[in-house]
Amino acid sequence: MKAQHLIVSAPILVGIASVGAFVAPSGRSAFQRRSSTNLINDADSEHYNGITQQMKLDELFKNGIMSVEESEKAHGMPWRDTVGSTDKENPLLYMPFWEWQMEFMKETLTNLRVVPAKSSTSNLDFSFNDNKEKKARIVNHCYASDEYRKIRMSYYDAGDNTQVFNSVWYPDPKYNLPVLGIDLLAFNRKKYLAIVDFQPLYDDEAEHATTFEHLLRPIKDEYDSLKGRMSAKFYDETKFFSQQMLFARFEDEGVVIEDLFPAFQRYVKTHVDLVSSTEADTQPSSVERVMTRQQEYDTYSAERDPATGLFAAMFGKAWADEFVYDFLFSLSERAEGGLKIPPMMGGGAPGGPPPSQPQKAPKQEARQIQKVVVQRR
Repeated sequence: MKAQHLIVSAPILVGIASVGAFVAPSGRSAFQRRSSTNLINDADSEHYNGITQQMKLDELFKNGIMSVEESEKAHGMPWRDTVGSTDKENPLLYMPFWEWQMEFMKETLTNLRVVPAKSSTSNLDFSFNDNKEKKARIVNHCYASDEYRKIRMSYYDAGDNTQVFNSVWYPDPKYNLPVLGIDLLAFNRKKYLAIVDFQPLYDDEAEHATTFEHLLRPIKDEYDSLKGRMSAKFYDETKFFSQQMLFARFEDEGVVIEDLFPAFQRYVKTHVDLVSSTEADTQPSSVERVMTRQQEYDTYSAERDPATGLFAAMFGKAWADEFVYDFLFSLSERAEGGLKIPPMMGGGAPGGPPPSQPQKAPKQEARQIQKVVVQRR
């Protein structure tokens, strides 16, 4: 299959009529949506064909100088086909989750805006990466609104070998509320792993601005397939996880649409309702306390997230280090020496076996990545 993206090899100069800057609650610079100059209309003119349009969108997305509507189309999103091998009619299993979340965010959140998916230290662009040899790619979006300090979204596509949708919603620190975490994985379209949770900032639920598990319990009770228990090998389920976490390992793909999709939608809606109905506390000491706990959440997660092995295997350890510490968990304290990557590809280096060794077949690679990720969960 052909990838629905374009690699931009040279800077593209685009005239921007008006750009307003803002400083995100985290203190990092970003840009508000433009007040004029519609690139989609420009691209429809006789001077621009569809290829030029996509190149312009991709370049603007890197710098955050675009509207939410324009950002949706960067890097060919939403993808309609996979770059990997497939025999499925719906090769991008979790793309409906991505598309629904984007529409819901646009319809529900106040002052939704694009935040550049870039490193704060090296200016590395995280919005897209691919490994053509191994037929894998990842796209990453980041947004903010009046309700949320940061909403990041990632989609990893490697055909039937691996499909991943991951998203984390951080409430603005004026709201002392849990983080919404979503992690959905599929391996060889035979084994599936799903986690959706209101991830508490404190061990005691009562330390939040309001309690919330009672809102989730009736939803979880309706889905027996999502009542699994997380392994304690790498995560402590009592730390940054609630008692009403949706957790499932399953082999019946029907669970994805029949149970997981509606449960995911209801958890997302409930989280936004919770934030919207909670009174903001803008006292500096209160805001600082929430930011400190969000930082501790990021540090805890960066040290334990099993997907780091997959990123290192496909895109190299240097990129994975920056991606984890500067995008996925951007408030985390960087561990000395960077990420601790588990042995991958039969004990080879994170990026694959040494050149003198034969390359693993794609399905064998997927099985080994799956083994590491599932074991670490």
